[in-house]
Amino acid sequence: MRGRSAIAEPTMSFLPLASPRHCSRAWGRWFVLAWFLAAIAVFAAEPAGIAPEAAPGQAKWAEFVETNFPFFSSVLDARKLGDGLPADNLTPRGIVLNLGNDCWACFDLELLRMSAIWTGQGVSAASMSEVSYHSAGVKAIEGQANLTQLLGTPWLANGIYPGWQASEQFSVTDPREPGPDPKEVGRGPLSPSAGRFKVVRLIQSGVSLEYEVAGGRVVEWVEARLEQAQRVVQRRFRLDKVPQPLWLILGRRPATLARSLQVDFTATQARGMPAAEYLDGPDGLLLVHVHRSAKPVEFQVALGLTNAVKSWARPPGEVAPATARWAQTVKTRGSISAAKDAYVLDDIALPLENPWQRNVRLADIAFLHDGRAAAVTFDGDVWMISGLGGELRQVVWRRFASGLHEPLSLCARGEELFVFDRNGIWRLRDTDGNGEADLHELFSNAFAQTAETREYAQGMKAAPDGSFIIAKGGIQMTTLGKHNGSVLRVSPDVTSSTVLGWGLRSPFIGVHPTSGLVTASDQQGHYVPSTPLHIVGEHRYYGFLSTLQPKEQYPAPIADPLTWIPYPINASGAGQVWLADARMGPLNSALIHLGYNRPEIFLVLLNYRASRLQAAVLSLAHNLAFAPLNGAVNPIDGQLYVTGFQIFGTTANRISGLARLRYTGAPSTLPREIVPMDKGVLLRFGVRLEPKRAADPASYSAERWNYARTANYGSPHFKLDGSKGQDSMRPSSAYLSRDGKSVFIGLPDMKPVMQMRLGWALATRDGADFEQNAYFTPYELTPFDPSAEGFDPVTVDLTPRAAALAAATPVNAQEGQRLAGLMGCVACHSNDGTTVEKVGPTWKGLFGRERLFADGSKTMADEAYLRESIREPAARVVRGFENSDTGMPSYEGVISDAQIEALILYIKTLQ
Repeated sequence: MRGRSAIAEPTMSFLPLASPRHCSRAWGRWFVLAWFLAAIAVFAAEPAGIAPEAAPGQAKWAEFVETNFPFFSSVLDARKLGDGLPADNLTPRGIVLNLGNDCWACFDLELLRMSAIWTGQGVSAASMSEVSYHSAGVKAIEGQANLTQLLGTPWLANGIYPGWQASEQFSVTDPREPGPDPKEVGRGPLSPSAGRFKVVRLIQSGVSLEYEVAGGRVVEWVEARLEQAQRVVQRRFRLDKVPQPLWLILGRRPATLARSLQVDFTATQARGMPAAEYLDGPDGLLLVHVHRSAKPVEFQVALGLTNAVKSWARPPGEVAPATARWAQTVKTRGSISAAKDAYVLDDIALPLENPWQRNVRLADIAFLHDGRAAAVTFDGDVWMISGLGGELRQVVWRRFASGLHEPLSLCARGEELFVFDRNGIWRLRDTDGNGEADLHELFSNAFAQTAETREYAQGMKAAPDGSFIIAKGGIQMTTLGKHNGSVLRVSPDVTSSTVLGWGLRSPFIGVHPTSGLVTASDQQGHYVPSTPLHIVGEHRYYGFLSTLQPKEQYPAPIADPLTWIPYPINASGAGQVWLADARMGPLNSALIHLGYNRPEIFLVLLNYRASRLQAAVLSLAHNLAFAPLNGAVNPIDGQLYVTGFQIFGTTANRISGLARLRYTGAPSTLPREIVPMDKGVLLRFGVRLEPKRAADPASYSAERWNYARTANYGSPHFKLDGSKGQDSMRPSSAYLSRDGKSVFIGLPDMKPVMQMRLGWALATRDGADFEQNAYFTPYELTPFDPSAEGFDPVTVDLTPRAAALAAATPVNAQEGQRLAGLMGCVACHSNDGTTVEKVGPTWKGLFGRERLFADGSKTMADEAYLRESIREPAARVVRGFENSDTGMPSYEGVISDAQIEALILYIKTLQ
């Protein structure tokens, strides 16, 4: 939404497990094969920054910036204009106005200043959403060195100071409190008493900007015309009243236009005198001084490269609402699953064939009370959807809004629709009833936003007390911001925000709709050893550090997650959804967690039995065609709808999608409870089990290991004795409860550990086989009381069972190819030299090629190099990958020698 954030992680899929009856020992060898090939991609590939080829058919999309819409949101980097213009002019939160006639302006939503006015082609395509629009594998560069810039000739520009000021003398300094890095300009909005942006209003002539300055309302129109074949840009203002004198800093002219750029100024009269006056200030500043007035004040400033520059009055009907731009609707339908499982996935087609040739990359979905849905795209659009229910025979889509800045979430509060983008939280309103939003109200930006490309507006949920919970991306490569990597609560009155948790790398969140409990996933990477699922609150610190901070010097105690999830199982954690008020049978009120890299829906089983909340995670559905990020329950049919899109690595074969997880009413073999206890693990099901298999300890397998939090990318697995690898835990016994629905698996030497896996291969009393694995972090082991848990009185047999001989891995290229295919690695890396829709380089021709490293050394990609890259991928970094999005952990002690040799043999064949 990162070096790797869950917009999502560039990683490989995990090899599907065999039956635990047969794989308890082999599982440890197979566990992280997914990591290996991604490591080879990082350290044995072409240098980063080479754009992948455009995918076939993607040329049908029109341009990202639509010429018939009057604005879009963007960072604007105007620090390198030179020619006497300010060298600090960076706008993290900007509204770029397309004025027509090749005239442009950027308004800073925080400092209420016009960052720049220019003529030319608009802006460069450097943002994450724009560079990936036509080819999903292209990513913006981390940090703030390569940001969106204006293309053309600047007329005016401002530095980092308020555009409006209520004072006797104006100032060209930033009055906002600095963050951890004084150089960072993304400090958040001005104080409410100084000014606050309110509304972008769509009108027939374009837009009006509405904001408050020192307690007074200001409406501004920015327009462009051709006068005698010359461009003229005008800023026109109306102030309802002026309680105290104001300064408006229009900006500086470039030195080369100091004589040729002409200005015309007119203002209303007050007591026989102009209500405002234009001044040429020091250092080339153009200023307007507005006098105190109890009556409305209007004035306009026109700019042009001609002596005939003349301002113009407000045209009749200017404030009339804009006519509908997207009156057409697009109809699609759903494909109903014929599977007989308890939970099935129905696929819903997106409106990709639309009159505007607009790409549709859905990031989130929210439902109104009547069952209509709103979906937001990463490209700044909102679509309204009807027909989501029943047989999905006719799903109707209509565009509702545009112009947002890389939004990744939206939510409904009552009948009000809110979207979270990099500018803040917007409330979208259709005041004239034409089916499109004509008011973009900046509901709150009471938190900071830098121009860092990975400080995504990552998630937003409405809390039961009327507040909003938001999550922000945390990877920082240039400066340290105030709120990067934080989860915040925005107060119901939207005037303030409070940090609930910080030190997160790339969090996606969930909020319980009645209790307000906040959860967050994070992305494995530097300082994040595997995928965590957190309970967020009490201003806790969660352990991530930017590379700009001192290495492994943690500023606060690190909070443990609710549970760890193994990286190959959930390589990129995405959003969480509570199934409150759902009609999904045994899943009603359950917590759902979404996985991005290998598209998957997980069930999170909470364990309230210990003194601290614990949880187990297991797969619910894994055959999604797209990578999910967020989801919501439809109040009409009570089912879960999930959506998402890809930029970073995923095994999904679609760029975006929408699906319904539907309960069929068939019996569910999902466990209802998983409890780690002092003598083993308790499993409770909702169906009666076949007794013989349930009571056979060979039906279960278990392993455990620890992680190490370091500055390295991810972590190896460590046995309890500190050596690398996983400890196998062979079940010693198994017992079936009196009602036949629960089992207790006896496991010798149960101890708290960071990660544990329990697998089972069972059957129902009716003879239906089922298999599953659960992953959990047993912080606390509760005592097992057989009678209280519904078992016959029994003394749990904890006598260790002898281990059977592990099956050998075949060492041949065919086995390596089989493993690579089963892992779904072709979703990220081709074996034929193509790079279409791939987020990693091809493996074709890798073996035997010369590698140039960041330190200037060279080597051949021979067998020794490949082995080293698997075991210690950070030992030698290929030049161009020093600051790569991708980084991989060590596999020493995690992957077997035989598996390494088989995979190397396969790579050698790809010539």
